Amino acid sequence: MVNSRFDTRVDLCGIELDNPVIPASGTFGYGYEFAELYDINVLGTFSFKGTTLEPRFGNPTPRIAECTSGMLNSVGLQNPGVKKVISEELPKMRACFNKPVMANVGGFSVEEYCKVASMLDKEDCVGWLEVNISCPNVHGGGMSFGTSPEAAAEVTSAVRAVTKKPLIVKLSPNVTDIVAMAKACEDAGADGISLINTLLGMRIDLRRRRPVLANTAGGFSGPAIFPVALRMVYAVSKAVNIPVVGMGGVASAEDVIEMMLAGATAVEIGAQNLVDPYASRDIIADLPRAMEKHSITNLKDIIGGAH
Repeated sequence: MVNSRFDTRVDLCGIELDNPVIPASGTFGYGYEFAELYDINVLGTFSFKGTTLEPRFGNPTPRIAECTSGMLNSVGLQNPGVKKVISEELPKMRACFNKPVMANVGGFSVEEYCKVASMLDKEDCVGWLEVNISCPNVHGGGMSFGTSPEAAAEVTSAVRAVTKKPLIVKLSPNVTDIVAMAKACEDAGADGISLINTLLGMRIDLRRRRPVLANTAGGFSGPAIFPVALRMVYAVSKAVNIPVVGMGGVASAEDVIEMMLAGATAVEIGAQNLVDPYASRDIIADLPRAMEKHSITNLKDIIGGAH
């Protein structure tokens, strides 16, 4: 979307986006559900639901809990498996979205990440592979690779070897040093870094005196985590020479601009899509107003501007 006065375009790993707004994986399905509400081609792109090699039912219920200024989820990568995603979900997505899409890749072993990534790499509609080494809700996978720089580098270099498309590695905030994680991924061949995934949290039901979530803990997201996410995006973008996709509690056009000043090239919207299904559309529509208010004519110019 190019306004005559305000240029919202950004370049993410060699692919131009009309604007930096990207609905985050797990909050936007495969797009066609939201296409019933509005034309999703207004989006920069979106990251579709986390995809694993085999179908996953996910974690037992209850797996959603509300919190002050946010929510907990322990969905556990529920998805139909990569073969069905390719044969059933992507054709429906292509029918309503005509831009490159971000494929979110999950796994429980290095081999599984590679198989899923290499299969999705062959799909013409996939522009980027977002490799999720940061899901806090699956045992024996996901975040177990995202908590040590060595393991993160191993997954990154293995996936890099079997794919041609831009590789963005999604990092967990539940680590001691997220900068070390990002640098390890960059050194192993990542083309970009996305962060942050959810923080670990829990709630207790006072009547039952037991955790609200069947999985005990889950991923905490929503506006409450924005300052944490912003701080990590700022630190990582200063330390690496590849693009950063910022996310975590983003809920307004001003939040998008703040993330970009911290160093994000593009910005993912997560929990806000679940609160308001029109959130991403409305944030994009509001960007020119926010740009005018803050004397910005070209969004590319402000990336990392707060450093």
